[in-house]
Amino acid sequence: MEIQVNNLTDVSREVEITATAEELRPHFEKKYAEMRPKLDVKGFRKGKAPLDIVKKLYGEMIEQDSLQDVATDLYRQTIKEKNLKPIGDPTLVDMDYRRGEHLRVKIRYDIRPSIVLKNYKGIKVQRPIHTVTELEVERELLRLRRMNATFEPATVVQGEEYVVTADLQDLDPSGMPIIGKRSPGVRFYLADEQQEQPFKNALKSAETGGEYRVTFEHEHGDHKHAVNTKVMVKKIEKVVLPAFDNVFVTNITKEKVATTEEFLANLRKDLAEYWKSRADRYVLNALTGELLKMHDFLVPDSLTRAVVEGLLKEMAEEYPKKQLPDDFDYDKFWQENRSYAEAQAKWALLREEIVKAEAITVEDADFALLAGAEAEKINIDKDRLLQYYKSSDQVRERLASDKLMTRLLSLTKVEEVEESTLSTVAKG
Repeated sequence: MEIQVNNLTDVSREVEITATAEELRPHFEKKYAEMRPKLDVKGFRKGKAPLDIVKKLYGEMIEQDSLQDVATDLYRQTIKEKNLKPIGDPTLVDMDYRRGEHLRVKIRYDIRPSIVLKNYKGIKVQRPIHTVTELEVERELLRLRRMNATFEPATVVQGEEYVVTADLQDLDPSGMPIIGKRSPGVRFYLADEQQEQPFKNALKSAETGGEYRVTFEHEHGDHKHAVNTKVMVKKIEKVVLPAFDNVFVTNITKEKVATTEEFLANLRKDLAEYWKSRADRYVLNALTGELLKMHDFLVPDSLTRAVVEGLLKEMAEEYPKKQLPDDFDYDKFWQENRSYAEAQAKWALLREEIVKAEAITVEDADFALLAGAEAEKINIDKDRLLQYYKSSDQVRERLASDKLMTRLLSLTKVEEVEESTLSTVAKG
């Protein structure tokens, strides 16, 4: 078997494999034997025709159908013989089969880039500091009261704390209804900050049975389209917010908290913890970004595509039957997510190198600590969870990554700054 490996880039190779007819024979003999029981040859019971007759009648067809599998076998054999170190999925780029002579295949594969670690100790990043305000506390309290509100029937809107249920009918520029563009039973909570203002304006004094015209330019990302719709009010409900008192506190905390004073103290603590967690993520993202900027190397395309495929699988989970629609634009999705996927793949490669450099290892104690913390949360036996964690490469990688980030943070100079001094982009 002739093997020639060609360098395409620092991370991409193309191997050309040529196998003679004699070298192909064992592969084809295996396929003949696999197909023989399935063939119905006239004059013989199904699957009982002699092998030489099977070869004579179906040999060429069987060989053609098996070429993809044969190419895979030759590639695996080449990896062992030449001690190749491919990563990701290979791609068959060319195949030339001449029966009785040879099979020549060209397979493209990626390899791990050579990464020279720079001095990553002493990197400077900023940590945003946010002070919880009373306005935030009031807004969160209002959100909780709204979640536990009751509703009273009404005939007219007299403020923001109302829910209007209406049928929507899209109209053409002349004001005529567009067939098939009717949406029944749409609910509008007028106090919702996310609710589009034109609808709020149209419904601020709405009455049951009333009809209202809404026209505006809707912006969604970089896309704009005209909205021209008729709103037909079917039902109006007044939102009755519960009083903020000890009874309310006892109910929503399931008797864990008894007084409004204690509840507000806990609320401030929870908000502070939220902002601390957000600041932690900001620091980690900033540190990761600095590390990526310091290290310039090519990312294997197969790894980038693997990340995109993972994103596609996550998206498919949100659709019926967990399948993307037939008209899903894969090329557009690839273009929109390629930069992100490449950064994720690059960080995975760089992280592995730093893990080795820092001699980060995952010990039994790490698994035990995680199992102890998680077992009670998910109501599962600790020992059973521990065994699962120890057998999971994903969990091992996660623990190694967590230990690495803890180590890197200890080597990083973190400057605390007021959140207001950071740009909107930096805040993420």
